[in-house]
Amino acid sequence: MEEAHQRRYAGMDPRYARPDWMIAQVIPVPPLAVRPAVVTFGSARNQDDLTHKLSDVVKTNNQLKRNEANGAAAHVLAEDVKLLQYHVATLIDNSIPGLPAATQKGGRPLKSIKQRLKGKEGRIRGNLMGKRVDFSARTVITPDPNLPIDTVGVPRTIAQNMTFPEIVTPFNIDKLQELVNRGDSQYPGAKYIIRENGARVDLRYHPRAADLHLQPGYRVERHMKDGDIIVFNRQPTLHKMSMMGHKVKILPWSTFRLNLSVTTPYNADFDGDEMNLHLPQSLETKAEVSEIAMVPRQLITPQANKPVMGIVQDTLTAVRMMTKRDVFIELPRMMDLLMQMPNWDGKVPQPAILKPKPLWTGKQVFTLIIPGNVNVLRTHSTHPDDEDNGPYKWISPGDTKVIIEHGELLSGIICSRTIGRSAGNLLHVVTLELGWEVAAHFYSHIQTVVNAWLLAEGHTIGIGDTIADQATYRDIQETIRKAKLDVVEVIEKAHNDELEPTPGNTLRQTFENMVNRILNDARDRTGGSAQRSLSEYNNFKAMVVAGSKGSKINISQVIACVGQQNVEGKRIPFGFRHRTLPHFIKDDYGPESKGFVENSYLAGLTPSEFFFHAMGGREGLIDTAVKTAETGYIQRRLIKAMESVMVNYDGTVRNSLGQLVQLRYGEDGLDGMWVENQSMPSMKPTNALFEKDFKLDLSDEKSLRKLYTENVVRELQGSAEALKEVEAEWAQLEEDRRLLRKIFPKGDAKIVLPCNLQRMIWNAQKIFRVELRKPTDLNPLRVIEGVKELSKKLVIVSGEDRISKQAQYNATLLMNILLRSTLCAKRMAEKHRLNSEGFEWLIGEIESRFKQAIVQPGEMVGAIAAQSLGEPATQMTLNTFHYAGVSAKNVTLGVPRLKEIINVSKKPKTPSLTVFLQGTAAKDAEKAKDVLCKLEHTTLRKVTANTAIYYDPDPKNTIIEEDQEWVNIFYEMPDFDPSRCSPWLLRIELDRRRMTDKKLTMEAIADKIHQGFGDDLNVIYTDDNAEKLVFRLRITNQEGDKGNEDEQVERMEDDVFLRCIETNMLSDLTLQGIEAITKVYMHKPTTDDKKRVVITPDGGFKAIPEWLLETDGTALAKVLSEQNVDPIRTTSNDICEIFEVLGIEAVRKAIEREMNHVISFDGSYVNYRHLALLCDVMTAKGHLMAITRHGINRQEVGALMRCSFEETVDILMEAAVHAEQDPVKGNL
Repeated sequence: MEEAHQRRYAGMDPRYARPDWMIAQVIPVPPLAVRPAVVTFGSARNQDDLTHKLSDVVKTNNQLKRNEANGAAAHVLAEDVKLLQYHVATLIDNSIPGLPAATQKGGRPLKSIKQRLKGKEGRIRGNLMGKRVDFSARTVITPDPNLPIDTVGVPRTIAQNMTFPEIVTPFNIDKLQELVNRGDSQYPGAKYIIRENGARVDLRYHPRAADLHLQPGYRVERHMKDGDIIVFNRQPTLHKMSMMGHKVKILPWSTFRLNLSVTTPYNADFDGDEMNLHLPQSLETKAEVSEIAMVPRQLITPQANKPVMGIVQDTLTAVRMMTKRDVFIELPRMMDLLMQMPNWDGKVPQPAILKPKPLWTGKQVFTLIIPGNVNVLRTHSTHPDDEDNGPYKWISPGDTKVIIEHGELLSGIICSRTIGRSAGNLLHVVTLELGWEVAAHFYSHIQTVVNAWLLAEGHTIGIGDTIADQATYRDIQETIRKAKLDVVEVIEKAHNDELEPTPGNTLRQTFENMVNRILNDARDRTGGSAQRSLSEYNNFKAMVVAGSKGSKINISQVIACVGQQNVEGKRIPFGFRHRTLPHFIKDDYGPESKGFVENSYLAGLTPSEFFFHAMGGREGLIDTAVKTAETGYIQRRLIKAMESVMVNYDGTVRNSLGQLVQLRYGEDGLDGMWVENQSMPSMKPTNALFEKDFKLDLSDEKSLRKLYTENVVRELQGSAEALKEVEAEWAQLEEDRRLLRKIFPKGDAKIVLPCNLQRMIWNAQKIFRVELRKPTDLNPLRVIEGVKELSKKLVIVSGEDRISKQAQYNATLLMNILLRSTLCAKRMAEKHRLNSEGFEWLIGEIESRFKQAIVQPGEMVGAIAAQSLGEPATQMTLNTFHYAGVSAKNVTLGVPRLKEIINVSKKPKTPSLTVFLQGTAAKDAEKAKDVLCKLEHTTLRKVTANTAIYYDPDPKNTIIEEDQEWVNIFYEMPDFDPSRCSPWLLRIELDRRRMTDKKLTMEAIADKIHQGFGDDLNVIYTDDNAEKLVFRLRITNQEGDKGNEDEQVERMEDDVFLRCIETNMLSDLTLQGIEAITKVYMHKPTTDDKKRVVITPDGGFKAIPEWLLETDGTALAKVLSEQNVDPIRTTSNDICEIFEVLGIEAVRKAIEREMNHVISFDGSYVNYRHLALLCDVMTAKGHLMAITRHGINRQEVGALMRCSFEETVDILMEAAVHAEQDPVKGNL
């Protein structure tokens, strides 16, 4: 019993895991299938590595037996035992450190059992988690704009080789018999018949296939045919849109053909990419693919709730050309285009111009393509920002406001903002409003019609499009000449020591920043004049404006000037001795020598410019190559951490152990695909405006008659019930607004919610032909009642217990506020003017759309979140260099920062605090400076001008004349015994400017020295306002007797001792500040997110810039307790520190913030639900789980699931030792 107890303590169950079993007495021999011999032609059989090892074990074992029987010497037996031990060990693991690896005759190490299991090519990851499959094809892809977007063109040779097993039924027996008769040699045919007993007939070798008669229940493996559903994939498979379902269209020749729009999600291009095709082998799989994975169903990505495909390339360029104001189409071409339209209803629209001959506009043609009742408001890429508030709001002089009303293009030029991949554009709206099938047809129709138009119109680009006029060239030359002169001037200033360093920067940094600014300005200015010189009809510009190819930077580099080349974010460094290339003089910091390319691509680069350009370009290539590996590993880790997280049937989000990760997915239980950006109407307006727009005044009969029909006014007048209802509604709206402003203290009204109300109201107005100038028959009481009823129907969490009610309230809070504020009685009557019919339709529509947006149980949200975070990481730059000219803290960004966050690294590269101030310090620079001085760590060295050690035996008559005067004053009334002082003197002179900057006094420093050294050091010092600030320090000896010889010897060593004191004092003596914080930057924020946002008395938002401090180094707990620091807003970017100081909830929010900052830094956007899920997975256990083997593999899931990530063999060993069980409940 005692033994069993001890074993239990060791973590072993006596029934299944006894320590004495660890001594192997028998070895299991794997069957031959595991270790097949290789027969090579002409030579002997080559045995498998395992067989070699096993025979070694047997040989050694027999030898040991023999030697034992023959009574060999003890040392011989010991050798044999050791050898046997070695063979058994290397059979299992041939990579033991400190042991020579067992090798074959040729010296190649043998592959042991461990090597077979572990790693990417091993058994677990290489043959179980993923394996090579049958019924797959791979070939090069080429474009075909005439295919629908969900179709892939398959070469006939592939179709003839890949088969689908079709079951014979009475309905298809004749068709299949026909295929069998044709056999394998002609297409379409069949390859095999499988009889009911499982026997397989190969039609290739059957002498008379025509004699084979099918019976119902047989299976015929027929060739792939048009309309079959397949799965198409391009590696790397970064997100779920890299594998989609397509329909087959058999075409001649040998490449896969696919529609242009589908290349974006696959990230494919046609420069030789290959793609894989998989043919599902059962009706069930086929149904799943067609109902879940088809291309049209993937049009909107849950990653960023926006379309993932758009119109690209020539079609996009052409759409922009076709929808310009001055494009007219004559009768023959119009008839031709109508014939191209698959959805044409047979009616020719009335031409825009009838005389002298009928002309249709390009906009009319585009209108014919738009399906159904769609309402969209967008802008063209050249839309001026100030137009929307100006007098030309609805006129749009440049035709840049795109208005599509009731499926009709009224104005505006269509470009990538309307049919590209931006959220809320035409394609997005069509998909949400009319469904994905209509949207899929829409993509194809646009391409068919517009390409037909372009075929006759034509589009080209040549050298002529890159040449500007003479005046422009002169302007460019002049700008560059001036910039060079400016740089020379700055260099001269630096040489003559007239350059003032900017705060927080050294002189050299300041110089570089100034030069960079001058050169970048020059590049931008020349680029600006180059762009202005191009005419409206320039083809280069046409593509940039349409958004199909190129950017403004491309134009300016081709025409004006390529600009500064950088390596690691700085100008080209000196590679030779004090020069960049041998062609320049020493120490030349001018623009040409340090990599400024003043020529354009059109003019061509000089040899040295070409060299610098290559240096800059090479860095980009290396960066890309390194980044791919880094982000690939990050993505894999994210997936393995979250792969089992899914939405359950009770709506909760759980992992494979059934542990709760989130109560509702994304905290609102909605699918990322169906939500859109909306704005809260009641957030921004001031109190007066809010009351004017939202409060219905029943006493004002005159304005009521303007809004409502006579019947409604009669019902409202004098009704106490009505008054009560309207009052209650107004109270609710005010409460909502107060709550909103509490939830979003910054006043950002943009919010992501389902059911775009503004657009649905617009739809209702169009469907029910609402006239905005007529009074409405919709009773405001019905509106209030309808919204209340609707709100009860939007259920995310059902249940009557308190937790369920609270959860339901939380999940639908924002949706309800949006509903109540958009559909309040006053706005319905005044702004929207919906009639009763329209209102009832709207309420019903919102309910059904909301239900559609609820996430489906069984959705693998973990995998989606991991992909949504991993995919933008591949677009990130690896090393984001800190852009020149910014004198603030450098923070790690991009991939390295992403790694720090998900690795939960204990020591981040650039730990930093953002310290917000409160009270007077926030407004007053001097007070803020006080706080800064309290935080920034200051050592003696930082304020010292120079130090020296003198032999100055007589303290009263010093050998330093300038000190004599004040030293005398000190020695008149000494408070110590001068005779005990050492003759060696350490004299420290301080820098007055730095002293005042750090707000230090001489006395404070003396106190600190006294604290550090006590009475061992005698300190005298000048006054704070003396000419020079000087400290004189001497070592004091404790005993009074000066007579001893030894004493004299020791005195001699005082100078050595003093030198030690000097170095120690300069670097280790803290004068003020917190040691961990090396530097503090103080500035007023320019962006609103760091300003203090306050609500003014009249109810508007106002961002007030206040002083804030940013630090290098962190000490959150100490800083929070400092005076004048705002403890509520002050935050750290060191995640572990936040966990220690503020706990798990705070760290969850911090990870979300930091991740969001990294991702949004380069302009990407990821929906909150994915970030939230990652944060919850990392913090759900109450401690921080890193997304590394130390975090993921410490979860209590089964051994098999853990070993599929990393440390495969170690985990399996451990599991075997402890006889672990694996219920296999995960999703392996």
